Amino acid sequence: MVTALDLRPHPEGGYYREVFRSDLSVPFQGAPRSAGTSIYYLLAQGACSAWHRIDADETWYYHAGGPLALHVLSPEGGLATHRLGDPLRHAGAVFQAVVAAGCWFAAELTRPDDFVLVGCAVAPGFEFSGFQLAAEADLADAVGRHGDWVRRLLKPAG
Repeated sequence: MVTALDLRPHPEGGYYREVFRSDLSVPFQGAPRSAGTSIYYLLAQGACSAWHRIDADETWYYHAGGPLALHVLSPEGGLATHRLGDPLRHAGAVFQAVVAAGCWFAAELTRPDDFVLVGCAVAPGFEFSGFQLAAEADLADAVGRHGDWVRRLLKPAG
């Protein structure tokens, strides 16, 4: 699937390809920015999307494969886990979920031997300058509040 969709490794884990970048621009944080972007994103063979945050809203859309757990930490410290998948085949799943700008989030396969293909739309458009991978210190409060499992989805240093 990586070859068929022309995907490449993503810094947070998994594989991606940008499939849309709007020619329209909007003012954002004092500079023009694309109004929206969209990617294909693939997790397979136990890979995860490590804890990270971006400076824009992101909507995840299920396309194919098994279900995905999308964990979102709110700025107030709350934790929500969305089960992304086909609700007709995966109990409790939804076709789409939104992550608000500035929230830490991570995703993992619910069955490590499976794969999942999703689409992610970002508005205003995604820029790597607005992307931040979490360090362990960034999530110390979350570990204390929600448990040590939070560490499992950190990208290893180095």
